[in-house]
Amino acid sequence: MKYHHHMAERFDTALDRMLEVVVLFDHDMRSTLAARGLSTSRAHLLWEIHRHGPLSQRELAQALQVTPRNITGLVDGMAADGFVLRGPDPADRRISRVSLTPRGVSTAEEMRAEQQELGRTLFGTMPADTLDGLVRGLDQVLATLRPLIDRSN
Repeated sequence: MKYHHHMAERFDTALDRMLEVVVLFDHDMRSTLAARGLSTSRAHLLWEIHRHGPLSQRELAQALQVTPRNITGLVDGMAADGFVLRGPDPADRRISRVSLTPRGVSTAEEMRAEQQELGRTLFGTMPADTLDGLVRGLDQVLATLRPLIDRSN
């Protein structure tokens, strides 16, 4: 019985730490994005195009897991703010491709550089075996959590 109680305390402590990290990351991300005129959805869209190149609105809707109507509004807003533009697909002119403007490219590159700097700040002084263990542990958490989340959606 004592072992069970001890493990329950360890589970609670681990979950408390994870939740604190989530809250801190969420607050930092939202404030950083808001300063750039971005929401998390806008940043996700920007990131997908930056990683994959110009995408159709259908591809963006699938990547962001939203409806085509939602992606249209998102792209409209980002185009109006100068982050993206629509243009015809060279292979099929009936399809519109969404690409980044110079502002969109520089914003995505700044976000990537900040992400790399945060990684160095958080993990730069952590011993390699500790970092490897953290990654392995998080991989296990994600492998358990993803199916639970997918089932609830």
